[in-house]
Amino acid sequence: MIVIPAIDLKDGRCVRLQQGRMSKEVVYSEAPQEMALKWCQEGAERLHLVDLNGAVEGRPFNQEAIKRIAEAVPIPVQLGGGIRDIKTIETYLGLGINRVILGTAAYRDPGLIATACRRFPDRIILGIDAREGLVSIEGWTEDTNIPVFDIARKYEDLGISAIIYTDIQRDGMGTGPNIEATRNLAEAIDIPLIASGGISGIDDVKNILSLKRYGVTGMITGKALYEGTLSLADAIGTVKQIIIQQAPKK
Repeated sequence: MIVIPAIDLKDGRCVRLQQGRMSKEVVYSEAPQEMALKWCQEGAERLHLVDLNGAVEGRPFNQEAIKRIAEAVPIPVQLGGGIRDIKTIETYLGLGINRVILGTAAYRDPGLIATACRRFPDRIILGIDAREGLVSIEGWTEDTNIPVFDIARKYEDLGISAIIYTDIQRDGMGTGPNIEATRNLAEAIDIPLIASGGISGIDDVKNILSLKRYGVTGMITGKALYEGTLSLADAIGTVKQIIIQQAPKK
């Protein structure tokens, strides 16, 4: 189980949104690569990047900022937002991105997912963003009538490396993650699940850690880190300590 700090990019800056609303932004840094280095120094083992402009516009937008981050940090970086074709995947992997996240494409272009998994083994993550149990796409601006479970199971046998599950109504609100929905999805699939949305403090970290036995392998947190209600070093340390305590005694 790892704790993954999020860096959301809008117009080249590091921001956070409330429930994905582009008009509800708070700017935390004009130099996202410096924020990436900060999280590395605090013990991050992976970074989660989102091209917010790209997610809404359906094309890469913050490539320069993404490139600078990938060049600046020595840890794996996963990226989502505006990735709709093989060429874009190749470009980002060539820039040093470790894994790409496909969300809207899973709804719009199922064939792309299959092709990407075949050409880039263990480099493709399925991003599922949900509002009241139904998939939302296009940077959370369009809701569908597709249940989360249906789209997760649809791609289960294609070689997806992980699923990131985000409860939109919890994201950036500090109200706590949707533990029940996350557990239900993790139990229903065999793909490793990464939880996202709603973490506000160390108790939420512990609650998500309790889902490890169901197949939850990581958690993404953003606003809590930027607002100071959660220390990344403390979160990582707490997770490692609890895992050691729970390990079978030899």
